[in-house]
Amino acid sequence: MPAKVGEKPSEERSLGTLASTLSSSPTEQNVLDADYPDEIIDYAEPFYDENEDDDIVYLPMGPTQQVRDAYRGLHASYNEPRHSGASLDLELESTLPYPASSPHPSYPDVKSVLPYPVMKEGPSLASPSSEDDVESSQETGVRTPPSLETSDSLLELTTEGLPENPEKDHIQPYPDSGAAPSEMDIYPEHEVILQGYPENAPPFNRGRQVVGVDEDVSFNPDVFTYNPSSKETCEWNHSQCSQHAFCTDYATGFCCHCLPKFYGNGRHCLPEGAVHRLNGKVSGNLLVGQTPVRFSAVDLHAYIVANDGRAYTAISHIPQLAARALMPLTPIGGLFGWLFALEKPGYENGFSITGAKFTHNLKVTFYPGQETVQITQTADDLGPENHLSIKTHIQGQVPFIPENFTVHIAPYKELYHYSHSAVTSTAHRQYSLTLGRINRTFAYQLHQNITYQDCAPARQRWAVPAVQQLSVDRVFALYSDGERVLRYAIANQIGSSEGDDPGPVNPCYDGTHACDTTARCQPGAGLAYTCECTAGYRGDGRDCVDVDECAESFHRCGHGSVCINSPGSYRCECLSGYQLVVDRHSCVPIPPPSNPCEDGRHTCASTDRARCVHHGGGSFSCVCLAGYTGNGHNCSDVDECAEGRCHQAATCSNTPGSFSCRCEPGYHGDGIQCTPETTPRLTPCEQERHYPQPGIVPHPGRHEPQCDEQGNYRPLQCHGGSGFCWCVDAAGREIAGSRRPPGTAPPQCGTPEPTQRPQTMCERWRQSLLEHYGGSPREDQYVPHCDALGNFHPLQCHGNSGHCWCVDESGREVQGTRSEPGVPPPCLPSLAPPTVRPSPRPDVTPPATGTFLLYAQGQQIGYLPLNGTRLQKEAAKTLLSLHGSIVVGLDYDCREEMVYWTDVAGRTVNRASLEPGAEPETIINSGLMSPEGLAVDHFRRTMFWTDSGLDKIERARLDGSERRVLFDADLVNPRAIAVDAVRGNLYWTDWNREAPKIETSTVDGANRRILVNKDIGLPNGLTFDPFSKLICWADAGTKKLECTLPDGTGRRVVQNNLNYPFSIVSYANHFYHTDWRRDGVIAVNKDSGLLTDEYLPEQRSHLYGITAVYPYCPGARK
Repeated sequence: MPAKVGEKPSEERSLGTLASTLSSSPTEQNVLDADYPDEIIDYAEPFYDENEDDDIVYLPMGPTQQVRDAYRGLHASYNEPRHSGASLDLELESTLPYPASSPHPSYPDVKSVLPYPVMKEGPSLASPSSEDDVESSQETGVRTPPSLETSDSLLELTTEGLPENPEKDHIQPYPDSGAAPSEMDIYPEHEVILQGYPENAPPFNRGRQVVGVDEDVSFNPDVFTYNPSSKETCEWNHSQCSQHAFCTDYATGFCCHCLPKFYGNGRHCLPEGAVHRLNGKVSGNLLVGQTPVRFSAVDLHAYIVANDGRAYTAISHIPQLAARALMPLTPIGGLFGWLFALEKPGYENGFSITGAKFTHNLKVTFYPGQETVQITQTADDLGPENHLSIKTHIQGQVPFIPENFTVHIAPYKELYHYSHSAVTSTAHRQYSLTLGRINRTFAYQLHQNITYQDCAPARQRWAVPAVQQLSVDRVFALYSDGERVLRYAIANQIGSSEGDDPGPVNPCYDGTHACDTTARCQPGAGLAYTCECTAGYRGDGRDCVDVDECAESFHRCGHGSVCINSPGSYRCECLSGYQLVVDRHSCVPIPPPSNPCEDGRHTCASTDRARCVHHGGGSFSCVCLAGYTGNGHNCSDVDECAEGRCHQAATCSNTPGSFSCRCEPGYHGDGIQCTPETTPRLTPCEQERHYPQPGIVPHPGRHEPQCDEQGNYRPLQCHGGSGFCWCVDAAGREIAGSRRPPGTAPPQCGTPEPTQRPQTMCERWRQSLLEHYGGSPREDQYVPHCDALGNFHPLQCHGNSGHCWCVDESGREVQGTRSEPGVPPPCLPSLAPPTVRPSPRPDVTPPATGTFLLYAQGQQIGYLPLNGTRLQKEAAKTLLSLHGSIVVGLDYDCREEMVYWTDVAGRTVNRASLEPGAEPETIINSGLMSPEGLAVDHFRRTMFWTDSGLDKIERARLDGSERRVLFDADLVNPRAIAVDAVRGNLYWTDWNREAPKIETSTVDGANRRILVNKDIGLPNGLTFDPFSKLICWADAGTKKLECTLPDGTGRRVVQNNLNYPFSIVSYANHFYHTDWRRDGVIAVNKDSGLLTDEYLPEQRSHLYGITAVYPYCPGARK
């Protein structure tokens, strides 16, 4: 039957004598890369029942003749014809990827595993005569194969309306066996190219039938010498057999043989009567005419109706030019026809001989152009669902076939020659190309061999016929432009090389039976036969339906697994937290990852020098202890004496990990601060500054006067904590009426201070925090203390908490100087920091499992769990306390379960694991002024943050490395930032009061553009909703919560009556935002916009950043 090539426009050099007729000009052929729809090649699930009873009774070992008779009975049983199915009548719907007579597979049924499943009875091992008891359908008539018409369809392998071949009689019949011309001989008759055979054995199902056979080991001493000590037996090697096979010991070794109702080579066995599937990849490097075409790893799928010898092959995503040229090369799909050909009595198809591991080599020479192409097809094994896996490589030159031409291939017969581990064939085929009245006939010569591993110990007992004839009754080829799929369809029989007996043929042997495609055809006397549904199906044989092993408790899925039904079989899948074991039925818990810090697998220095920090899974980091320096893996002692930690009038003694100071004679003090026995007279300003009145303990609210170089009071005095300034007289007394509040110009006192001096870093940071606090900081909020010249005061204290520390000239905290309340460190420029170490920060209080919110509230990060979308307020608690910090930006890395935050007080970016006992880790501690918004990209392992003091947006790896600036222009007050990790887009807000806006770019900083700049006021909060794919913001100016698509379209208002939102996050069908008016967390329904819930912490203060922690990573597998 003709099969017409698709009609996508494309030109190439004409083929042979068609050049003058077609007059087509050559062009380059580009390999198409559009995706091929999965549903086109979605073949049904396996029909092989892998679940029959394992408890096979071993045959008793008796006299040699009895054993041989027993084996012959089994051999006769599994060598009986294995065919059940309707003939190739082509009455198939074109939309089905499998025969219409087979039930369409539905979505798999998933059912809970019963505690005591009922085992499904496996196939009987009784003698062949017992099969008469199987429910069957007796057929007495013989159906004649219907004619092949152009309107029929073979799994979409043909199209409607194709013309009949007008010159059908002109095509020469194919010879049964053609000897190639001597100059074309590639492989001389019976010559074999042997391939390496894989050694991997298929899965073994315990419970094997082992048969022993005695033999005379001297049957061929010239070829084989037997060594009993090296004999391999079933006892140690039965695992190499298929789970549907039995193992037989011979004098020279063991062999595997398929059980009754299964066929194959023993190592690989498939159920008789079932349809089979093959999957694979095809690669090619072709010269089509004179145009090179390459393609790599395109999909190949084949569908086999074994009970009548039909084989359908589909190769998708193949370039059009190559697909048209490969249409005559039916041997690509013909291999599968030979493998599963319908067997005549006494003959065996390819799979019965080779099993699922072999190599097919094919060389084709086209005439008259002498183009030559090599094809190699390698079978790897049967997959877990009994699918055969095939790799195909095509290399060489093929003739060009123009568009719109139909390829006709006549039926043919070929002789296959069999020897140990090899099959060879040589043939000459013709094909014709037709278009209208044009009809041209061409030919090609093919030489092929198939190499495999046979079982040597059984060679002399059961030999395959030396020559078998493959009869191909029908063959089709079609390429679909729209689908970009090349298809082959063939109907095959394997039998005698001398032709068929002219007498009546049992329908089981020619495929004219009426059995279902999932049934076995059992021949009877004459033309009688019975039909029996194959394993995994039930019915009368003419109509078979799938057995739902899951619903009927015929499965063997164990604890921790679920049963998934599939046509003819089922499979077991493990629940979350479990994994399958070797038997593919039982699941065991996945062991939790070990903690390298606890089991000693870490590479940190010894515990007296370093500390191991576990970050979850197998990740850890090493940190040197105080008094040591290094990378944590190698830590060396810090020589504090060389660093000048003691007073210059003291003696320093270094010890491992520490040091001590002692004042020299004539001085008194603790060694860190030493003063002479007779102290020179100080001015009143110096005395008040360095030595407060007795009984007064220095505290953060105390004013320390500023003195000039001579020790006199400076006319202008400013309070470092509150920001108030005033004038004083020479005695340091305040001049009435001169006090000015923070944020206003200081009073003019005595000699005016220069008005043109630029603000220092301390003053800029101070002003930024004062604006952040609304101009009036509370007593527990940190504000940098600057001296009269704008420099950082050496001693900095956090509000009224009593925590103080020393800073360097850049305002960075001097490590080891943070003190407890009531013990301020001496931070005079001439003095070294104290030996008193700060107490360790509290560990993380681990959260419970499930989804929860994290929110920033000043010096702590709070934990608020969710029950669905409701706030579980009674379970809220503090996750992490961070004294001296102001946590603003907050986000979570779902991959490593770590929380990240920005600290505007410490001017740092930090992180901490949610593991019990984890401690905070600073990852960015320089080059920051006022870091606010923070976003984590868990896909790319990067983070992004905004700095409203430096007007920058930066990015870095999650460990702080590879830091770089994304944007430092056209920004005024950048605040919130969000990332769409799946699509790689970045979004941020700028609450510039004169021109607020929301912008976007890629995560690499490309394609920056304004997303929203109309009808917004103070866009404080921003979130990307991974479920709806919307970007949403909370505006403290317009009091609205709004959303838009990532391209700026589809903008809508969710809620228009907010109070003073600061930060927002999306989860499920709710938004959650922090509010400065309510000082709490507010829940808003996405659909209705209603305020559904709120949480107000007992400690009332402003809440900043908020984020949601999922038990999984949105948009990705965890």
